[in-house]
Amino acid sequence: MTFNILDIECQDKETLKAAFTHPSYTKENNLSILGNYERLEFLGDAVLKLSVSTLLYSKYPDYKEGDLSKIRSILVSDSILSELARKINLEDKMILGAGEEHTGGRQRESNIACTMEAVLGAYYLDGKIDVVEKFLQSELMPYADEVDRHFEKYNAKAVLQEYTQKISNEVPLYETINVSGPSHKPEFEVQVSYDGRIITSAKGFSKKEAQQNCAYRACVILGIVEGEDGNG
Repeated sequence: MTFNILDIECQDKETLKAAFTHPSYTKENNLSILGNYERLEFLGDAVLKLSVSTLLYSKYPDYKEGDLSKIRSILVSDSILSELARKINLEDKMILGAGEEHTGGRQRESNIACTMEAVLGAYYLDGKIDVVEKFLQSELMPYADEVDRHFEKYNAKAVLQEYTQKISNEVPLYETINVSGPSHKPEFEVQVSYDGRIITSAKGFSKKEAQQNCAYRACVILGIVEGEDGNG
């Protein structure tokens, strides 16, 4: 299998292969932990945050530190990172243990995001930081303006919880009410309730995504934020 994903060859092929290797694989096969992505994810997380920080610093020269931090927190989140990774079919190259594969690990948002970070770390070690930054500039930064304009949408769970706690000190409750689709790509439907009543439901390709979509819809229904069409 060819692991290159950024349209350029990585000279250190073993390190790049490790970036795609889930810890479940090395554990099941009694291999060294150095053969999985955990250490590279640690490095890639730092590479990602530094690169995104630099890009945001240039893109928004008049923004305060707090505003830049808010946008960055969403851009480097598992949700956005896994969405970006799926566009380049990164999940198809992941090396998983049999157990993790059987339980849907290839579509798990956290696994995909961790692998993406590890890959960035591997390219960084290979001296390809310029490639990493070019990739992030073209593929990740287009999300920045959308996040800036609709921050509440991407931070809806926190916004909804702050609202409910201010009113009655209660938190919203999320419940998965349905799972549909093929086992390798399930779609989750989640409903959110508050103060004993169901507010709404929404779907997503992970529980986390479904909860976030559900929270945003609830925020619109409760009039906490305006909908994307400008209506509360």
